[in-house]
Amino acid sequence: MPPPRQDVDSSKIYGDLLRFTANCFPSNLLSFRKYAFTIEEWTRNVALTRNQRKIAFTLAEVLITLGIIGIVAAMTMPALIANHKKTVVETRLAKFYSTINQAVTQAEVDYGDKAGWEIWEDSYEKDDNGNNILVPNKEYFNKYFAPYIIATKIEYEGGVIIVYFPDGSLATFRNVGIAFYPEAKDYSIVEEESNAEIRGNQKYSGTKTFAFYFNPSKNSSADYKYHYNKGVEPYKVHWDGTEEMLRNNSSIGCRQEVSNTRAYCTALIQMNGWKIPKDYPLRF
Repeated sequence: MPPPRQDVDSSKIYGDLLRFTANCFPSNLLSFRKYAFTIEEWTRNVALTRNQRKIAFTLAEVLITLGIIGIVAAMTMPALIANHKKTVVETRLAKFYSTINQAVTQAEVDYGDKAGWEIWEDSYEKDDNGNNILVPNKEYFNKYFAPYIIATKIEYEGGVIIVYFPDGSLATFRNVGIAFYPEAKDYSIVEEESNAEIRGNQKYSGTKTFAFYFNPSKNSSADYKYHYNKGVEPYKVHWDGTEEMLRNNSSIGCRQEVSNTRAYCTALIQMNGWKIPKDYPLRF
């Protein structure tokens, strides 16, 4: 016959367990509890660790991603560079047109209506053999332009006056003809190729060099109506006032193939608010 059942004192058992734990561990029971995990906590930690491992990439995945980025960059960089060049051209063309005509306006305050100014003509000197050589007409330029423009440097080369502007652009003055270079560094490229008979002016006109004209008093005929008694304007000699002629003139139109230079490109951009048209025929 089994012995009679005795009631268990649970408080006594719990006290014995506390004493046993304190003897086994140097820290108290509460400190020990901080490092214990429930089944639920352990499961959650394991799941989190697995998810963290899934975030990592293999070397092959990294190389493939870099390859894709490289291909996309190679496809888009030329377009980004071309768009940047267009923006530079647009900004500097508009700025040059504004500042050079402000100079003309200021000169009129000192010298009267530009239509009454003397004609800006070629100037010549004699060389050692008595031959005429073309030299810059410094007197006209120094009177009507130099005092009213801000330039970092002015040079005289042959029959050309070369003006460097603070924004990195350049303009050459060959009397009434003015060529503007949005990037000053392009001037030497165009000149070197022109001297080598590659027709650098023709090759780069409308992209690296842009034609302007200043003829306020020289000719009042219909062919010069867009220049007579005007300031510095995009080249418009013989223009009939239509966009079609600016684009399609076989000699100086803004098109791929011309027999001279694309002098009308500047006027075409001006007509579009100093923005290069989306269907501009030349690439930058």
